[in-house]
Amino acid sequence: MNESEIDEHKAPLMEHLIEFRNRLVYSVVALLVAFILCYLVSEELFAFLVRPLVAALGDDLEGRRMIFTGLHEAFFTYIKIAFFAGMFISFPIIASQIWIFVAPGLYKNEKRAFLPFLIVTPVLFFLGGALAYEIVMPLAWKFLLSFESNGGLSLYARAVAAIVSEYPAMASYLPTPAEQATLPIQSETRVSEYLSLSMQLIFAFGLCFQLPVLLTLLGRVGIVSSAGLKSKFKYAVVFAFIVAAILTPPDPLSQITLAIPIIVLYGISIISVRMIEKRREAAEMEDDAD
Repeated sequence: MNESEIDEHKAPLMEHLIEFRNRLVYSVVALLVAFILCYLVSEELFAFLVRPLVAALGDDLEGRRMIFTGLHEAFFTYIKIAFFAGMFISFPIIASQIWIFVAPGLYKNEKRAFLPFLIVTPVLFFLGGALAYEIVMPLAWKFLLSFESNGGLSLYARAVAAIVSEYPAMASYLPTPAEQATLPIQSETRVSEYLSLSMQLIFAFGLCFQLPVLLTLLGRVGIVSSAGLKSKFKYAVVFAFIVAAILTPPDPLSQITLAIPIIVLYGISIISVRMIEKRREAAEMEDDAD
């Protein structure tokens, strides 16, 4: 290969690198602008995330508060909220930049195959996050708050007091009620821990709702088949509950609420892969006929 041919190969590479740099700059600028705008309303965004906790508390709001134990904790909590919200808002722009960079190298049929997934991905993520926010978080918070107690005499202490009042002679043989008294247990939630738990749930549901996209892509390239997915359905059910147990708080309601959608989405994935296989078979029959 002579020097002129080397220069010809370098030119397209440099053009691709410049194009990649431009798309990366546009994406970073979009994320930065969205981050700044979200930080300006970060307190309102945090209040939006706290609404499920307020709903779980119901009318028991007197004396309730959220705390932070480090001077920087609240600030970094707002930074994280602004970043997460900024990522979500700027995703369409980032996805469009990825598409503009990748699309020229794709065939027409590949563009038709790839573009729907680019559109469906954020929609499914939003649906998963909405399910976590509207249903799972209120149920989970209500369950976790049920472990609060007002303190005072326990049930056993009240029974002892009743026995002693009825039979005073038993007082010397039973512990006094004061010895059985308990202190109240009340939640004082840290802002950073609440944000971490809330975002863990929202991202867990959002990512799990990408299951049809993943399996359909694998089916399109021939890595999985509808028959294989169908034969492994019982294992998918067990795996769904394992994933739900790992990603959600340790209460059965939130785990079931995540496991059931995963199972339903797995079934939808089987149908989607089967539709792709039918189109592929039809295309192969047309090629054989030609």
